[in-house]
Parts: sequence; C-alpha cells; structure tokens
Amino acid sequence: MKKNSTNNNKSFSWKKFFFFSALILFAFLSFQFYEPKYPAKILDKKTDSTLVKKHLNALTEIPNFRNADHLSQLDSTANYLKKDFEKYADDVSFQNFEVDGKNYKNVIASFGTEHKSRIIVGAHYDVCGEQAGADDNASGTTALLELARMLKGEKLNFRIDLVAYTLEEPPYFRTENMGSYIHAKSLKDKNIDVFGMVSVEMIGYFSDEPNSQDYPLGLLSIFYGDKGNFITVVKKFNAGKFANAFNKTYKKSGQIKTQTFTAPQFLQGIDYSDHLNYWKFDYSALMLTDTSFFRNKNYHKASDTVETLDIPRMCKVIDGLYYTLKNLE
Repeated sequence: MKKNSTNNNKSFSWKKFFFFSALILFAFLSFQFYEPKYPAKILDKKTDSTLVKKHLNALTEIPNFRNADHLSQLDSTANYLKKDFEKYADDVSFQNFEVDGKNYKNVIASFGTEHKSRIIVGAHYDVCGEQAGADDNASGTTALLELARMLKGEKLNFRIDLVAYTLEEPPYFRTENMGSYIHAKSLKDKNIDVFGMVSVEMIGYFSDEPNSQDYPLGLLSIFYGDKGNFITVVKKFNAGKFANAFNKTYKKSGQIKTQTFTAPQFLQGIDYSDHLNYWKFDYSALMLTDTSFFRNKNYHKASDTVETLDIPRMCKVIDGLYYTLKNLE
C-alpha cells in the first residue's frame, strides 16, 4: 500500500475544510445507521492458522526483498504462489507483462469457471523497499492462498479469480505499470463480465490498546473508537451493486468486528491500493484493510514482521471473506 504525501506541505484551504467537514458527516451517518453486531455464522471450512503462519513465513523469508529491484525474488514469490494455487484451483496461470525491459507476473487462480460473471479478489505480493512486508502485503497474499484451499470443490454463484499482483508499490504506484492496472485493463479489453473486485490490503495488524487507531481527522475516533481492533471495508459513494452487497454480506458473517468507511473517490487515502485501477474501468470495487499506516506504525519499515501480526484475528478476516464469496448472489 502506498501513502501519497504530495499534499502534506500545502496550507489549509477551503477544500481541506470541506473534506474534513464531509468526513465528520460521513462518520456521523455511519454511526447513526451502524448495523447491529451479527452472531458469527458457523462455517463448513475455517482458515487454518498453521498454514497462515507457514505462508507468511515463506513469503517474508524469500532471500533479499520482493521489490521491483529484485526480479528474481519476485519470480520466486510468483512461483511459490502458482505452485500452491495449483493444488486447489480449476485453472492457474501467469499474466506476463513487460516494464522497462523486464518481465513481471501476476498470478491468477480461478474457481467456478463455468460461470460467466466473475468476482476478482486481489492482493499485491511486492513490497516497498528493503523490508519483509508481513502486513504490507504478505497478509493479503496469504489470504488468497487460504481462500484457494477453502474454495476448492465449493459450489459458487460466480466465477472467483484470485489475483496476486506485482508492482503495486513505488516506483510504479499510480502508473499504468501496476499489475492491477494490467489486469483490470485486460478484463475491459476482453469485455469480460465482472461483478466486482475486492482488494485485500493489509489485514493482519490489530490492537486493543487505547489510542492505537488514528484517523485522517482525530474527531473520527468519536464515531469509530480509538482502538485498532476492527477490520474496515473502504468504498466510495455510488460504489455499485457488488461493493454494497459485499459490505452487507461480510458484516452478516459475524466473523470479526467490521467498520465501513464510505467517502467520495477524491478523498485522499480512499484509493491507496489496487482497487483504484478497477475504478478507472468503472468496475464496482472496494478495499478490505486494517487501515494501514493509520494503525500499523511498522508501515514501510523493516519492523513490519510476522511477529507483529495478530494471526487469530487475521484468520477471522479470511473466514469472513470465504463466507462472503460463497453467499454473494
């Protein structure tokens, strides 16, 4: 996940005042109409915490760093993902593309291939700089691997494509070289029926300590609380049928405390992951996140390690995804 800092030094303006006022209003409305806590649904399959730890360790211990400067490490990661996907999926493939004379790979695992309409569940496997990137974003990539295991043989209402992207991080963030841009564009070019997309972006860091959760505006803690003990569905206004259905179904799964943050697309931070590229092609898309740098102070640092993650709650996030993918209609 990439934090954009280009506006940090600009003076306060009426636009910022409008944005912050809007944030307070959105939070207030969310608070007023916040749905009651749902009891946890009993699932026929559960996330395996032992496998989660195995994948997290494998992804973060690949020699060197899985960034754009270490192509061999990105290839090793892609091969690891493909090999594991092949145990479970109907179809597994690389999506190869060239950037600056080098070949990069998205990894795609498909389920329910008999269906025309599909749902994309994506997470990036590259990191920013020289760090292990356990939360950002080995956590999201691990979710794809566990979902593959859990979806094997399941009766689905849609085709599910699990897509592991490369080149989400700098220097390619917000460019047409992002793996997710390449993928989203390919869907549009082929006129493929896409119901929607969810970006799984940093889902492993939680805290019950007071003041462990920050916000773009401090007053939001009045409505959402000051503890980083929830997962967040981030979507824009007029997000589309898929985003709204996903949000409702995920909450009904009752697997983990869930908050929804809905804001205008132009609000800084709402598009800090791969879902932004699906918005560009008018697909209904959202982000599932632990809120990144608003909570996890290991963001883009060497301290973003597996030991800092809350594995039990991360597993519950994945359980919610599994339930939602099976029950969306």
